[in-house]
Amino acid sequence: MPEGPELHLASLYVNKMCEGLVFSGAVEKSEVSKNPEVPFCCDAYCIKAHSRGKEVKLTLTPIKNDDDGKRKVTKHQSLQPMDVVFRFGMSGFFRFTSVDDLPKHAHLRFYTNENPPRVLSFEDTRRFGSWHPNGKWQKDRGPCVMFEYESFRENVLSNLSDKTFDKPICEVLLNQKYFNGIGNYLRAEILFRLQIPPFVKARTVLEGLELNEEDKNKVKKEITVVESTEKTGKKVVKSETPDLLSLCHTVPSEVVQLGENGYAPAKGKYSVLQAWMRCYCVEGMNSLGDHNGRTVWFKGDPGPMVPKGAKSRKIIWKRQIDDHDYTDSKKAKKTRTDSKAKAKPVRKKETVKVKKENATSKTQNASKSKKTNTEKFNAAPADENKPKTRGKRSSKVPPKTGTNTIKSQHVEEEIKTKRNSVACRKTTTKGMPSVLIQRTTVLGEALYLVMLILLWVLF
Repeated sequence: MPEGPELHLASLYVNKMCEGLVFSGAVEKSEVSKNPEVPFCCDAYCIKAHSRGKEVKLTLTPIKNDDDGKRKVTKHQSLQPMDVVFRFGMSGFFRFTSVDDLPKHAHLRFYTNENPPRVLSFEDTRRFGSWHPNGKWQKDRGPCVMFEYESFRENVLSNLSDKTFDKPICEVLLNQKYFNGIGNYLRAEILFRLQIPPFVKARTVLEGLELNEEDKNKVKKEITVVESTEKTGKKVVKSETPDLLSLCHTVPSEVVQLGENGYAPAKGKYSVLQAWMRCYCVEGMNSLGDHNGRTVWFKGDPGPMVPKGAKSRKIIWKRQIDDHDYTDSKKAKKTRTDSKAKAKPVRKKETVKVKKENATSKTQNASKSKKTNTEKFNAAPADENKPKTRGKRSSKVPPKTGTNTIKSQHVEEEIKTKRNSVACRKTTTKGMPSVLIQRTTVLGEALYLVMLILLWVLF
């Protein structure tokens, strides 16, 4: 899920792409999206963006000319600026392309006044993102950890009595009411740098940072604000003794400083952002699921508030090329795969081949056995003429010749007797005329019927 630094980089990308461009027409929404329509239509307007925590606001401002007072304004023409607040969800981001290269999942589109026109679109593959026309910053979100540091720090320290801080520190860091802009990978990096176990009560970690009203003015003296380069226009806070709250500011600012190289590396190379990470998805680190089901990465002891039945989630992250680019180059995407490679199942085709081979082997064996039997049967008469090589035998028992046995001799004798009987029948029938044969058959049938009638009468 995009976090505070990513949304700030997205706002910088929009300002870079839309600088000096004029947009016109209506804002189009895809038919698939369930988000509301943006009722804005103007012949000429410009777009500017800025971020706050995990939100980005696009401001659509109509461009007024000298002729605007003379011409008639249509009903659908927008004359006042409109703010559209975006929350990216799991996969939202902005893209600036030509109309022909419009992405498949571009759910909100702003067209330029060019020929051919170009499009600034909000792309969201999973459709968890949202936008709100005439929107404002969400009330439940606290001050931005990057650009409202002093109010962010004061908001946390003045509300330590809240029940939220009875939870583990790793879960409180994801609460946007107090830590607006912090996400999963940022909390892992912040806790790792201070060597704080993730499952320790949040109040015990933050109680030592509580300030009295007299000491609140010392925050400005301890923290020096340093202006950054002109590219990003970001602010970095440096502190001699960094604590958890100061790292919530400096760690996201480091990600913003990586800029193009960190967030969208060149194709085929590992991201500088991933190389910058010390704990999140790094080999040798431990991982557990928190009470909300989110994976926490840490080193050493997890702490006393580990959920019951929590299991380690060892994951190897493959880096793939993503089509989401904010700086004309593409970002390496992480996809989780289990560390233990699963054994690939045998393909069905191979099993079919094995079955066919077994069937063919069986048929070959059967044919071989048939051949041997026929050879044995055919070899019997030839073996009778062979001379005797062994001792004398009695005249009663016939000598064994070749592969013939006594049983085979009996079978041959039975076949011969059957043949002789058939031949005798044929000879007897040959001598009798056909008329006699017909009469005998008719008489026999008549006698048979008479016998049946008698039996039926008697019984």
